[in-house]
Amino acid sequence: MRWLFLAVGAAIVAVVAAAIIVFPISSEKPVARPATPEPSSTQPTPKVSAVTDRCGTFETKEQAPYAVTGYWITPKSNPCTWRKQLQEIHSVGGDTIIRIGYGLQYRPVTASGEIKTKDGELDSLYEACEEDGLTCHDAAERDLKKANPGNRIGRTYVYRTDESFGESLFRCPEMEHAIQTPKRTYFRLITQPDGSDDSTCDFSGKAVSYDMILIAGKPTDSLKELLDLADQFGMRVFPALPLAPRDPKTPTRANKKHIDTLTTVTRRILQDYGVRFAERESLGGVYQPFEVQMSDTLADNPTLEVYADQHRIVEQELPRKPILISPYLDARTRVAFGQTPRQVAEGFRALTKTGVGIIAPQDSRGTGKVGLFWPDERDSEVDERLRPVVGESTYETAYHGSTRDYYREMSIAREELLMAGYEVQLWANVEAFEPSGDEPCAPHGTRGKTDKKRLDQAVTMAGRYVQKIVSYMWSDFMTCGRPSLEQEITADWQRPIAVDAIRRGRDVQDGVEVRGYNFRGGTVTIQWSGGTQELVVSAVGWLDEDPLEELPEGMVTAWVPFNWSQVPAGEWVRIGVKVPSGQSTTEPLHVRIDT
Repeated sequence: MRWLFLAVGAAIVAVVAAAIIVFPISSEKPVARPATPEPSSTQPTPKVSAVTDRCGTFETKEQAPYAVTGYWITPKSNPCTWRKQLQEIHSVGGDTIIRIGYGLQYRPVTASGEIKTKDGELDSLYEACEEDGLTCHDAAERDLKKANPGNRIGRTYVYRTDESFGESLFRCPEMEHAIQTPKRTYFRLITQPDGSDDSTCDFSGKAVSYDMILIAGKPTDSLKELLDLADQFGMRVFPALPLAPRDPKTPTRANKKHIDTLTTVTRRILQDYGVRFAERESLGGVYQPFEVQMSDTLADNPTLEVYADQHRIVEQELPRKPILISPYLDARTRVAFGQTPRQVAEGFRALTKTGVGIIAPQDSRGTGKVGLFWPDERDSEVDERLRPVVGESTYETAYHGSTRDYYREMSIAREELLMAGYEVQLWANVEAFEPSGDEPCAPHGTRGKTDKKRLDQAVTMAGRYVQKIVSYMWSDFMTCGRPSLEQEITADWQRPIAVDAIRRGRDVQDGVEVRGYNFRGGTVTIQWSGGTQELVVSAVGWLDEDPLEELPEGMVTAWVPFNWSQVPAGEWVRIGVKVPSGQSTTEPLHVRIDT
């Protein structure tokens, strides 16, 4: 993973050079890469080649590095499962782990302080939390009334996690503390309803209604275990921040009534992270899991207030560690909320202005909300796997644009924001599943297994527009089925993937520059109405395997001479790459220029 932007001067030189010799293909304007200061860090490397622990011996070497270099994982109670997952992910080139998280929830209580579920039943997760024969709620209220008889607990919140925390979680130890039980450790926080923390810790003054936040954690800290494993593998981890309570009327939005309390619990957790983990190289940043749809009206969504508040806290407690978010796209034409690429770009601008450091939009192909197609395929029938979502139709009828159109527009918006002084990276979150399947992969729902060919296509469509490619998710979409997607990648990882081609001259020769993965020993194949030309890169061109810092890990650049005047103006040309093993790109590039 790369964290260093290009220097401003180098970017300006590149832009000038591009203006002289680069001609866009398929009307795709090459995006300049101006820069602002960004955290500088080298890529972590595994400490050793193999490690032996109570779970056995495991390798820390990459075996089959693929274009996708980051994955979401779900919390697991067995640390050996963590170890197995990281070994599998790192084996296929993964260097980034993003954790699925839990939500902060407002909860009612019984007359005796027992915590209820949102449906009104007793919540068994908090039954064991007792102090001096009282429920944790009533024990907290007793302690508050000792300081001032008029004090009370007005609202109760709960948050579950498999993490544990240190003393830095607490602001006022005389009122806040951990409660140990045989299976869980509960953390009791007493906070102001407006989201502030009283530095005096004086509860004896004016009678106040306080919020209680009860965190159900674990005696051992899963995050520390995960960071320790990441150190061994040379990976980075993005733990999840608490998810905001949802608006009951509009569940896709954060509930404004509870944002202040969310701000408090986020600040406390990040204060603890700052003390324990701020200097850990394996802590890549933090992930805010509340999803929003990218749209031109996004600026009015209260969830952006959550992002902005948490960004400020991260800057204070974990300087130089970014917040990562992963909003979703919906390009469908037959729904009222479908958005065009330019509308999505406006959403990207609004998100960037909250201060988040990494925006990883879901490509939304797995949910069927966006299609993978080229401009000359608009009249083609949609992939049959998309029909459960958009029916039998053409891409033109079903979608406002292709995944490629959306990432291109967001990259242009990012360029403008960089020039304005904002620091943000654009990642692609390619969904490693299908809308449905004969054998659903997830424990809940109908989403099914996809295949490597379709995942290669998603990587192709992300193009040169992103700085990194990640995927939702490892468990269970990469590991289900026979063969699993993980097994398909391991067997086919050396297949070339082309993501972009532009007309570029070199000295007096006309030619084409192709970017992508696994081009070593490759031959560029160009097909048009006048014939086919195969150009061996090592014989007639050059291969640069040290890509610019702004390009994803593993991306390379090949150049070969080609006389574009032989192609009729406006014609679509297919460009692919094949390697000596016989493997070739399964998704050729569709390009067009005006000759």
